[in-house]
Amino acid sequence: MTFRHLQGSGMTSQRTRNRMIMRLIEKGITDERVLRVMQTTPRHIFVDEALASRAYEDTALPIGYNQTISQPYIVARMTELLLEHRQSLPRVLEIGTGCGYQTAILAQLVENVYSVERILPLQKKAITHTELLQLKNIRYAYSDGSWGWAEFAPYDGILVAAAPTEVPEALLQQLAVGGVMLIPVGEQGGDQTLQRITRTENYFEVEELDPVIFVPFLAGKE
Repeated sequence: MTFRHLQGSGMTSQRTRNRMIMRLIEKGITDERVLRVMQTTPRHIFVDEALASRAYEDTALPIGYNQTISQPYIVARMTELLLEHRQSLPRVLEIGTGCGYQTAILAQLVENVYSVERILPLQKKAITHTELLQLKNIRYAYSDGSWGWAEFAPYDGILVAAAPTEVPEALLQQLAVGGVMLIPVGEQGGDQTLQRITRTENYFEVEELDPVIFVPFLAGKE
């Protein structure tokens, strides 16, 4: 992939990226760190070439294997909520690497990203994409996301990109005291709600935030 392709042109140009940022601001995204990283990250390299011209629309797009790349607003919203009132996050666990776009955004904003994916071909694509951007602070695991990644726990943040009907217990236990988890919860095809879960010394504080639509959280590996 050439430098010119990374930079984009036409419907993948910086001008198109700037329009995406303006839409995010209009929708209420205010964290300058998040906006800056999303403005400079080439989302078009994370989707198939046939869909590249739509990469900066505020919509989810298919990436194969019945998975999608989340719409830019959802990526911005979840990242902003994860970072809220924090200057840094040493360790963030991502469940559902997908094509690697959310991974790439996180890697530019936190110290270390630990990303778990259950579909091996998608994980391989994600690694290729993030290597193109020369992001060196990401570790990948091919595993069932409901197990989390106990080896590097506890995590200061956990971001989940698929919707379980109940929050997996392993993820709760791998969250550090004071840590925050962003996770969509609900039935596939039914009501799903984005939750922010904060672990305190004695309990888990749960905030129900936005109605969302995510792919289902599935067990096992493919």
